[in-house]
Amino acid sequence: MVLLIILTITEVFAPMVLRQHLFGTSKPKYYIALIIHIILSMWLWLLFLDIKTNNSFYDNPRNVWIMLNLKGMIMAVVIPRLILVICHFSGRLARIKSGGYIGWLTNTGFITAILIFTIFASGTLHGRFNFKTEDVTIKIKGLNKDLDGFRIVQLSDLHLAGFYHHRKLLQKVIEDVNNLNADLILNTGDFVSYGWREFDRADTILSKAKGKYGNIAVMGNHDFGTYHPDFTEADRDNNVLIMNNLIKASGYKVLNDSFTIVKTGDAKIAVIGIITMGHHPDITHGNLEKAMSGVDSADLKILLSHDPNFWKMAVTGKTDIDITLSGHTHGMQMGLLTRFIRWSPAKYFYPNWNGLYSEGDQFQYVNRGLGVLAVPFRLCMPPEITVITLRNE
Repeated sequence: MVLLIILTITEVFAPMVLRQHLFGTSKPKYYIALIIHIILSMWLWLLFLDIKTNNSFYDNPRNVWIMLNLKGMIMAVVIPRLILVICHFSGRLARIKSGGYIGWLTNTGFITAILIFTIFASGTLHGRFNFKTEDVTIKIKGLNKDLDGFRIVQLSDLHLAGFYHHRKLLQKVIEDVNNLNADLILNTGDFVSYGWREFDRADTILSKAKGKYGNIAVMGNHDFGTYHPDFTEADRDNNVLIMNNLIKASGYKVLNDSFTIVKTGDAKIAVIGIITMGHHPDITHGNLEKAMSGVDSADLKILLSHDPNFWKMAVTGKTDIDITLSGHTHGMQMGLLTRFIRWSPAKYFYPNWNGLYSEGDQFQYVNRGLGVLAVPFRLCMPPEITVITLRNE
């Protein structure tokens, strides 16, 4: 209801601003602005009505894709319009006795609205598909010679419904992954956002990615159906079973508080997977002691923990795990990533939000993810494929 009221207000008052501010000075600008306004409005209302009349499953990939786009339109169109309306009519209110409005205030509203729209449009059309490969070297003291140069490709947070109309892009990502000649592909979860239906046969695409020694994954908190508003406990249990099968069909061995051994030459790698459930700030984790039970003399221990905060909570100084791989944060899909500046609001929730971290002889790498969640854009926070090369220090 609140959204409907806001949409109606902006639909009524934004054209009034255009007429009052542009019609008398430049009719071509007015008509161009009005046409753009109408086109954006049609798209916005079609999305809104589609959501309201949806009679399919909530986690139907098309429905999730529509929700993503509606939220994006609210950020990119509705909020800028609201700012414009507030600026213009604040100026009219200030001049209520003398008549007219404050021109510079309306111009400020226009500039702000155009700037916001441009930023979000760029983040939607380019930013979220601007896949970056991050090359990382981790030097480990006394690393077995057979692991020197071992290449790990980490993927995370695909949120597959975001690729609903972009299957070819997902196929291109998988081709890029294969071209990296990974010894091992590790995935730190969140294949979906709400439920198993979002997979929508994407397993046939994901299964084409091949690590020399296999592919291993854990499920993220979204994969457990935590955010599905209609799931009962029985539905969530069923969702977990189906998700496990779909991830296996995607070519991965799934670790649920368990481990597996990868052998290369005379070296053994123990890959350990921990369960992550719930949502911030009530994230819950599986049993690490159980997951590691039976791990003996491995030359390297790697933990897959979707939540990066788990590293300091339960790993560093408490275990002999060498490397922890995490995802989850997305870098909040916005921030600054340059040679000299690395910042995201994600840091206020997850101190280790992206990149390589170390404490003593233990390392953590946090991946920004490949997909998008909640809104369909990334602002200076490109999706990531991570290539980790192991070296003997």
